[in-house]
Amino acid sequence: MRLAELSERSGVSTATVKYYLREGLLPPGRRVSATTADYDDGHLRRLRLIRALLQVGGIPVATAREVLRHVDDDSLGRTIRLGAALWALPQGPDPDDSDEAVATARLEVDRLLDILGWTTARELGALSPVHRSLVVAVASLIRLGYPWHAELMAPYAELMHQAAVRDLDFAETHPSEAEKVETAVAAAVLFHPVLKALHRLAQEEESARRYGL
Repeated sequence: MRLAELSERSGVSTATVKYYLREGLLPPGRRVSATTADYDDGHLRRLRLIRALLQVGGIPVATAREVLRHVDDDSLGRTIRLGAALWALPQGPDPDDSDEAVATARLEVDRLLDILGWTTARELGALSPVHRSLVVAVASLIRLGYPWHAELMAPYAELMHQAAVRDLDFAETHPSEAEKVETAVAAAVLFHPVLKALHRLAQEEESARRYGL
């Protein structure tokens, strides 16, 4: 398809498509002449992911470019490829190691991973920005007087594992390696506000069931 059709089918203006091309977010089309390129369904799929990153995730263009660079790195195995893309997403601040609450939180997070048997997360530890973000979040709760220890976190973590299983099961329905990784990254960005809203709705529903309206 030509650029005009790509724009029409994706709902993205031609000017914006050209901007994504210039910024390296969208791979170039197959050149058919000095002024014309041909695009395919892979470009449509990539445009959806770009819009998810920028519009739903609120991710800066430079960060989105880094995420997509890992998505496209077919020299990596799927786990490393997906992990690198997820690590490139915006994370919270790094923990302050001089903070006593951080030290306590790190111990509780490590105990949690041991309880769950999440060996990969345990081995990566502080190398993972996601691990560090969890430590910071737990430390904040501890400072506020909420002793959010490993046993309290474990049932929530198990629910999140079920969500991750569904994410990757859905990704497996796509044929190519690139589509699988793209779908998993999109799920990480798009489903977060959905899961947050569902959590709040579930609280409302359970409260009504237990205590009435």
